[in-house]
Amino acid sequence: MTTLDEQSRWATRTADSIMQRMPYLHEAPEHHGKWSYDYGVILKGFQLLWKQTGDRKYWQFIRNNMDHFIYEDGTIGGYRQDEYNIDHINNGKLLFMLHQDTGEERYRQAAASLREQLKTHPRTSEGAFWHKQIYPYQIWLDGLYMGAPFYLEYLLAYEQSEGLDDVTRQFLLCEQHTRDVKTGLLYHAWDEKKQQPWADANTGLSPNFWGRSLGWFVMALVDVLEILPTEHAHYSELKRMLNDTLTAVRRYQDAETGVWYQVIDQGNRKGNYLEASATAMFVYAMAKGIRLGLLDPEWQQATDWAYAGMISEFVLETKEGWVNYNKNCQVAGLGGATQRDGTFAYYISEPIVTNDQKGLGAFLLACAEYEHALQEDGSDEPQSVQYR
Repeated sequence: MTTLDEQSRWATRTADSIMQRMPYLHEAPEHHGKWSYDYGVILKGFQLLWKQTGDRKYWQFIRNNMDHFIYEDGTIGGYRQDEYNIDHINNGKLLFMLHQDTGEERYRQAAASLREQLKTHPRTSEGAFWHKQIYPYQIWLDGLYMGAPFYLEYLLAYEQSEGLDDVTRQFLLCEQHTRDVKTGLLYHAWDEKKQQPWADANTGLSPNFWGRSLGWFVMALVDVLEILPTEHAHYSELKRMLNDTLTAVRRYQDAETGVWYQVIDQGNRKGNYLEASATAMFVYAMAKGIRLGLLDPEWQQATDWAYAGMISEFVLETKEGWVNYNKNCQVAGLGGATQRDGTFAYYISEPIVTNDQKGLGAFLLACAEYEHALQEDGSDEPQSVQYR
């Protein structure tokens, strides 16, 4: 591992590109101003940079974007609890920092609204959150990232650390129902009722391993393990889960590029492609896992390879010096109005785009985690700010 020159600092260059290109994330044409979980992925990258560098512009970008939605009375523009959409929890992760740093009660009130959703959010018979009310009795890997880190931080910050088992239970149930014994990979989703058109009639599982869904899952694990008390009864089990899942993922790292395919285990199949957002999520989870001591140091070689491949395969710069992150699957899901069936043909049919906010946010997080570890002590080490 080597130190970084300014040209190699992809995290700060990407953040600066985002700020110049789109000061307000909700103005992206694909969002139509909605309260969308995508913003939270990017803003968590800005939070990490703020923590590492102390540069106030990153903090201000977060506040400017969140304040578009957080009103003076603490209500959230465009958000409805009764939709029971686990995705709508994700942006709430930024509210803890804003409340702590400003003391403004509206941020805590907004977080409390999201917490109220979780109190009555519909669940499977075993207690796992449905992905959405419109997707009943379904666990999706995506939902673990959307809901669990916020839920845990809220309990630690505002509820005297009561009820942590309910957070960890979400992971235990998800792995129990989605993990494939043969590969160690997790299927995208599981239907408890085994009634969805995409669900196997015997197992309730969707038919494929989608890269980004696995990325959401391992990002959720490292983010939860970062703040879950180590003495918690399920801490070692979640750590085991992280190691097992990433070990399974690592087996499918492309031998030529070091990155991963859209349908992760079918790299040789016609139409499959190297996909940017999942790759960035895996790099983030591995780099953070190493930093936190959740992964052994031997993981560094695979992480170095994946990081280098991520840059060479997916990054292009404009003539203005802005960073573009290419080859992102725009969206993928199951069921819904278009009856998405979870087949291989479906996953490769979704649009492939540049600078999708989910992929761009994951790339920012991955670079911030990885590159910070490269920086030497002394002048090359940015000043860190305290953040709980």
